[in-house]
Amino acid sequence: MSASPERKSQPGLTVEKSRFGAALRVVLALRLRQTAVALCLCAFCLRTALSQTDVPHGKSDPASLQPVQIPSHEALLNGFVYIAAGESPHPVVILLHGLPGYERNLDIARDIRRNGWDVLYLDYRGSWGSPGVFTLSHCIEDAAAAIAYLRRPPVAKDLRADCSRIVLVGHSIGGFVAVEAASGDPAVEAVALISAVDLGGLVPQPLPENIDPLVNGLSKGYASQGLAPLFGCTPDGLAHETIINARQWSFVTKVGALRSKPLLIVTSDDGFAPGSDALGAALRAAGDRHIVRLHFATDHSYSDDRMGLSQAVVNWLSTKYVSGNEFSRQALCLPIDDQRRIN
Repeated sequence: MSASPERKSQPGLTVEKSRFGAALRVVLALRLRQTAVALCLCAFCLRTALSQTDVPHGKSDPASLQPVQIPSHEALLNGFVYIAAGESPHPVVILLHGLPGYERNLDIARDIRRNGWDVLYLDYRGSWGSPGVFTLSHCIEDAAAAIAYLRRPPVAKDLRADCSRIVLVGHSIGGFVAVEAASGDPAVEAVALISAVDLGGLVPQPLPENIDPLVNGLSKGYASQGLAPLFGCTPDGLAHETIINARQWSFVTKVGALRSKPLLIVTSDDGFAPGSDALGAALRAAGDRHIVRLHFATDHSYSDDRMGLSQAVVNWLSTKYVSGNEFSRQALCLPIDDQRRIN
């Protein structure tokens, strides 16, 4: 048999093979990336599912809900405590609602309890049936009274609470109350602000000669919140109280008292972010490196991202206080699409 003729390489065929190889590598890289994303999503879902699983407990120490009445300046505030499962003393979150408090964030409270924390919820004087007259100053006093209440040894024992580890979580005006209460109490361990309202920052300094437009603007803002659940206050009265106390209520005046405390600052598209941003910037300038800053593209009540908000708060508490780990983007464990919200 004669020898087979030697095959010659064809330039066109070589080019096509090269293009095919490059395309194949691109496809494989895309598939690997999709697989990695899917694995990350699975890991997130698993972690979320685990965090939403109730903690096993014995018959003697189940999770529970206990009503309380908190003494505050000759009044008894209505409240209740979500008590975590387990007999070990639990760190405590005091949950401070806004004005008037239609959004109570109790979904977040239950998730926090599920992760081993007690949660104390209260209604300020003159709100939602608590006796007394509602004022902004009373809210600050009532938060301090709640802290003092938890520190009573019989109360701490009854609630299985570790009163040396108290964290304030405030939403809206509750964020303002949290800033005021924490700045006045060095033993408060940390603060989480959710769309906090910097009341002092709403008032220009120095005050204009004619404050009537300012009073009218603040009054309309308060009236728009629906004040029916509040007793003894008027929109004009709250506006005047805000103006009178504006200098001492400005967030940036609390930097010295807060700079040693870890802060979670969460904002939304409600127009109140500048006050919290100014506080965060001032704290960083003062050397505070324990600030976590998140922004959610939603409304003041986080209506379409409640789970994301709850997970952010729970993971901030868990990574910073339970496990002692430093905060990281991975530790926050937000869905991948939400990572862009982290500043």
